[in-house]
Amino acid sequence: MKISEIVNRLNLKVVAGADGLGAEVTGGYVSDLLSDVIGHAAEGNIWITLQTHQNIVAVASLKELSAIIVVKGSSPAADTIRKSNEENIPLLSTGLDTFRIAGELYNLLLK
Repeated sequence: MKISEIVNRLNLKVVAGADGLGAEVTGGYVSDLLSDVIGHAAEGNIWITLQTHQNIVAVASLKELSAIIVVKGSSPAADTIRKSNEENIPLLSTGLDTFRIAGELYNLLLK
């Protein structure tokens, strides 16, 4: 499934990195610890986090993740948005909490 379809189906806001919306998604990963994501997320995963600093984009790039979803309506920092656009990694936002968006993404990817 493409990120653009997930954005539409889950009503996510595209904050930055719109050029990467055509990427395919292989699954999801939920963590707020950068070292955990580096150690365990898989290429093509969508990462769900409450972190908003620019290091999330660096980790997503390193792990070749398909996108980042920031939860609870948090606003990513300006440098995070800039880095997302540079790396073409979609930075998405939702007002939902981590539990809810993870469940919705899981159910969507099962279909």
